[in-house]
Amino acid sequence: MSESVATLSFHDLRCTRGERELFSGMNFTLQGGEALLIQGGNGQGKTSLLRLLTGLSQPAEGEVRWRGVKLDKTSETYHREMAYIGHLNGIKDDLTPIENLRLASQLAGRTLNETQAEERLVQLGLGRCLDLPCRVLSFGQRRRVALASLLCSNALLWILDEPLTGLDVHGVALLENLLKAHIDGGGMAVLTTHQPISLEGSNIRTLHVGSPAQTSLAS
Repeated sequence: MSESVATLSFHDLRCTRGERELFSGMNFTLQGGEALLIQGGNGQGKTSLLRLLTGLSQPAEGEVRWRGVKLDKTSETYHREMAYIGHLNGIKDDLTPIENLRLASQLAGRTLNETQAEERLVQLGLGRCLDLPCRVLSFGQRRRVALASLLCSNALLWILDEPLTGLDVHGVALLENLLKAHIDGGGMAVLTTHQPISLEGSNIRTLHVGSPAQTSLAS
């Protein structure tokens, strides 16, 4: 597979938690313009799989590849082209939303000025919170700050663990539109969610983790 082609693939992945095997023999390839929705019950390994895909954890067996290259061989490129939001929002309480976005960009080696940060936050419905420390924001507002970082990252691949958590109905609709625009524009996304999400018209594939047997379906 050519390294220039934007693909995320995993091959014969096996994941354990302590002495318990969560899954094994897992294979999948995701391309530009596609999203992968990971499904499964609580404790079946959805978050564990995401951590393997981000490089935060290592598989018991198998490997993850980005553009056809193992993650440990292309870590710098991969983390420049991938953005991850986990259960925690990854924002600093004492900083304002603008300061958080600018700091995240700086740590990723990108330049983001105050005007650009403000535009993204307004897009996420946070226009009235720009100068407030994030510690006084609601969980849903803090989630929106984290989601705004996706737009600032210019990342090709979004990896999202339960991104709808804490969002009201308007926030859910906003995220659905952001995801659709990202996927339909050639981006890639991998996400888990226990809440209904509507991405009708986009190229969404599913992968079931845990019992019943793992299956991947095009939809």
